[in-house]
Amino acid sequence: MSHFQVATFNANSIRVRLPQVLAWLERVQPDLLGVQETKVQDKDFPREAFEDAGWHVAFRGQKSYNGVALISREPLDHVHFGFDDGSHPTRLARTEIKGVHVLCSYVPQGKTIDHEDYQLKLRWLDGIRDLLETHFTPQDLVLWMGDLNVAPEPIDIYDPKGHEDHVDFHVDVRQKLAYVCSWGLVDVFRRHHPKEPGHYTYWDYRAKNPLVEGKGWRVDHILVTEPLAERSTGAWIDVDARMAERPSDHTFLVATFEL
Repeated sequence: MSHFQVATFNANSIRVRLPQVLAWLERVQPDLLGVQETKVQDKDFPREAFEDAGWHVAFRGQKSYNGVALISREPLDHVHFGFDDGSHPTRLARTEIKGVHVLCSYVPQGKTIDHEDYQLKLRWLDGIRDLLETHFTPQDLVLWMGDLNVAPEPIDIYDPKGHEDHVDFHVDVRQKLAYVCSWGLVDVFRRHHPKEPGHYTYWDYRAKNPLVEGKGWRVDHILVTEPLAERSTGAWIDVDARMAERPSDHTFLVATFEL
C-alpha cells in the first residue's frame, strides 16, 4: 500500500499567496494540492517558483478572476481543463494520479439567489453530476475537491438561520450538492469528524476577528467514492494557515489515504 495525501486551497491570488503556498508545501509535503482562484493569466503563473522547489504544476487561468491549478510531487499527465464541451476551463481541472481520478473545481459563487449567476451555479453542479455519470462509476476511485461554495449542513456555517437565503447555504444549492453526492460521493472530512460543529475552511475578510469569534463557513470539500473513503485515514483543516501574514480568506483542507 502507498500513502496518498491530497489537499485543496482557494488561494485568492496565487501570486499574492505564493510564499505561503510554497512554505506549506515544504512543510506538509502532500502528493497533490488543488488550487482555486489563482487569478492569473497562464503566461504570468509562477510556474518556475514551483518547479524550482521540485513540484510539477498544471494550470489554466485568467486575469483577476477564477483559475485552477494542480501542484503535484509526480509529473502531471493528461490534465483536462473544463467540461467535455470545453466550457469553464478556468474552473475545472481533471487528472489521474496514483490510480485516483481527481476533479478540482471552483464552483461559481452565485452572487444572490435572484441573480442569473445563481442559476448558473445550480446548472454547474448538474454538470458535475453529468460528468461523473459519463466517465466513472461509484466503484471507481474518484475524488472531487475544491471550493464548492456550498455549506452542506447547518453545522457547517456559524449562523445558519441568518444565512438561509445566502447563495452558499440556500436550500436549493444544498439539495443540488446532495443530488451530486447521491451518485456515490462521501464527504471525507465528515467521515472522520461527524456531527462536529465549528469546523470551517473560510472566514470573510470583512468580518471583524472572524477566527476568534468563530464566524466561518465550511465550503471547501474533498468528496470521494466509497471505495476511496474506505481507504481514508484522516482529514483535517489547517486553521493556522489562515492566520499567516497576508492570508487567503480560505485555508487548506487535507485528506489522507492508503491506496
